[in-house]
Amino acid sequence: MTDDEEPSDGSRVSFGSRQSPHARSRLSQSQSATRASPLVSFSKSLQDARKNADALVISAQNNEHVKKFKDNLEDFEHKLKLQAQEATAKLNSMKKSGTSQNSIVMQDWHFPGASGARRPPVMRKSYSATDFSKFSQLLQPDSKERQLVAAEAGKQLEKIARDLTEGPRSTLKSCQSTLGNCQENFQVLQTVIQHNLQPSLPLLKTKAELSAPMGGHNTVFKASGRVQAPAASTAHQLVATERITPEEMALDPWNILPGFLRAQELAAIEKAVNSGSPRHSGSHVQSERRRRKNRRKKDSTLRDPDRSVAIVTTAALPWMTGTSVNPLLRAAYLSRNPGESGEEPVAPRPKITLMIPWLAKSDQKAVFPKGVTFNSPEEQEEYVRKWAEKRTGFESNFKVTFYPGRYAPEKGSILPVGDPTAYISDSEADVAVLEEPEHLNWYHHGQRWTDKFDHVVGIIHTNYLDYARREEQGDVKEKFLKALNSWVCRIHCHKVVKLSDAVQPLPRQTTQFIHGVPHQFLAVGDKKSEPAVEGQQRFSRGAYFMGKAVWAKGYTELLSLLESHRSAGKPEHPIDCYGNGEDLAAVKAASKRKDLKLKFHGAVDHLDDSMHEYKVFINPSKSDVVATTTAEALAMGKWVLVQDHPSNAFFKTFPNCLVYKDSEEFSRKLEHALQRDPKPMTAELQRRLTWEDATERFLDVAELKASDRPGALETAVDKLAWVAHNTLTGIEPLRAVLGAGANTLVTPPNLADWEPAYQKPTWYDKKMSVEDAVDAASQTTEVK
Repeated sequence: MTDDEEPSDGSRVSFGSRQSPHARSRLSQSQSATRASPLVSFSKSLQDARKNADALVISAQNNEHVKKFKDNLEDFEHKLKLQAQEATAKLNSMKKSGTSQNSIVMQDWHFPGASGARRPPVMRKSYSATDFSKFSQLLQPDSKERQLVAAEAGKQLEKIARDLTEGPRSTLKSCQSTLGNCQENFQVLQTVIQHNLQPSLPLLKTKAELSAPMGGHNTVFKASGRVQAPAASTAHQLVATERITPEEMALDPWNILPGFLRAQELAAIEKAVNSGSPRHSGSHVQSERRRRKNRRKKDSTLRDPDRSVAIVTTAALPWMTGTSVNPLLRAAYLSRNPGESGEEPVAPRPKITLMIPWLAKSDQKAVFPKGVTFNSPEEQEEYVRKWAEKRTGFESNFKVTFYPGRYAPEKGSILPVGDPTAYISDSEADVAVLEEPEHLNWYHHGQRWTDKFDHVVGIIHTNYLDYARREEQGDVKEKFLKALNSWVCRIHCHKVVKLSDAVQPLPRQTTQFIHGVPHQFLAVGDKKSEPAVEGQQRFSRGAYFMGKAVWAKGYTELLSLLESHRSAGKPEHPIDCYGNGEDLAAVKAASKRKDLKLKFHGAVDHLDDSMHEYKVFINPSKSDVVATTTAEALAMGKWVLVQDHPSNAFFKTFPNCLVYKDSEEFSRKLEHALQRDPKPMTAELQRRLTWEDATERFLDVAELKASDRPGALETAVDKLAWVAHNTLTGIEPLRAVLGAGANTLVTPPNLADWEPAYQKPTWYDKKMSVEDAVDAASQTTEVK
């Protein structure tokens, strides 16, 4: 079909009756799950077609006429070859004495393969006596001409045999090939729909209607890629925007499907495709429930290669923040193939899925680097994979899927919209790793993670209490947030891993630093540890700070420390600051008012060549649980200057980590670092910083013993807490007041085309003005 053609009325494809977005948004999850998707009907049709193809092949193989035709063809070919060999032998045995010059030489050629009493017709070739003289020389036993004729006759007979059998044989092969290809194609299509429908494949500019099976009114779809709806709302047919070549179909069978497949439909599609399978019968469902119940009574480990692990995080590249980088690298190293990159083989890994937020175009412009946006989740997935492969040096073996999110500028964070658990099919709901479980579940309304998954591990990245206490009425917000964090972690996690003890106590907690750095950072450190060329220095630049430009990331402390350093009569040193954020303007204004030598350069990749020459990394932040940038700076062979704080407990064991307790000690150690070169790290210290070692620590700490699981009473209390929280988060006005955002309760109908509703910051989101923040920073004269 060309771009300008539309299907006739008889060939239209209907995808269910149309409803308004408002009407659809009110459907409960239970209702949506029971209503048929168009892909459900499509998958059923494919299943039936495959069964028909199988039946056709079996019928053809068992048909008596086909069997007889095949047997006769083989017998025909065999006899023809025997006749050819016999004729060749007769020519070779011909004698001159056996012929008469005046007779007519005749040969009878009989068609081989004859059966029954009926004799085949005779093909007679006659030669006159006048031609006999020409043949007489050929009949000499030792003549070369006779040998050539015999050889040529044999070739001609073989050619006749090939020509006679080629037609029937080609027909049979074509029939067998066609039937086989038909069966294989339907098998591939069913397998793809059954097992590989991930939102990361052709994701999804429009959601198919969930309201009715095929056969209702046509629906307008806004689709990207190959299928696109006309601009006019009166045209209801899907119009192909580009022809699909056979080569493209061979490489990507998804080209046959429109681009509106959605992750939310996975569960319904999976049930429809497998509904006729014996393993999905009632007895199998009960068996599966018993299996999961028994598994929850046993120890659970992520080292089992049969496990499926979903890593869910609150940020995604190209936003260069810890909650986008570290979960991505965790997924890469957990899914790494055994023995990849020529290194020591590792044990087989479980199946890994990375779930990241998808932002509307307006939010992308606010969060991502300038000029970087994505039109579809596929584009962002490609960006994420390329970055991971470049940073790690090996191929990414994990899946990528998305859930809808909105950027909350008043919080400087991305919040989930709807229920993210709906974007993971039940068959893959085994282990969940929630990066920032408190952040993910502040406003979560939907299924408990611990109900859907057998094993849930939460990882605490950020000290949000420190953020809260810096806002207006910070004491009240801090107490409220502390209770809420404990509440949601108890509801949704079997185990909570804190990267350090810089955060509040939480239920079922354990403390372990489980992050690492890629080998590229260690390679920089190895290079910088080499002796400098005569007349040059190992490091040509002084000190720098890198962090998101918000006050809580350490800028308040940095300005205070530098002001105290100058007041103590110490020489001022220029400090370069790298990072973007909501408070950048206020930080610049405060620095200017204090007349400090700070230079602001925006966001830069820490591995960029321009960062290699710095000697000292300063990180005065107390809001980090553990700062990834500090680990990277240590790996690059630099001095790191940090505060004596629980978030730096892991780094204090490294010789190049300088720890201060007050502004006076800060000044003394800053001078020390600028005047001396850091020490080269040993192999053991480097190993502790690697992601390989961090992954092993994670696998150890993530193990869930049967004794660690909550008992009956504790489970009942957890469910009661969930009912209360789920009831409160189901009230849309209350969600808006508490900062969840307007219209965020229900999952948006279209992932790629969704735009969040604008909402003014509420009481809970109210932050200090720029002027107040500058005044507060100016009044701060001492590190606390």
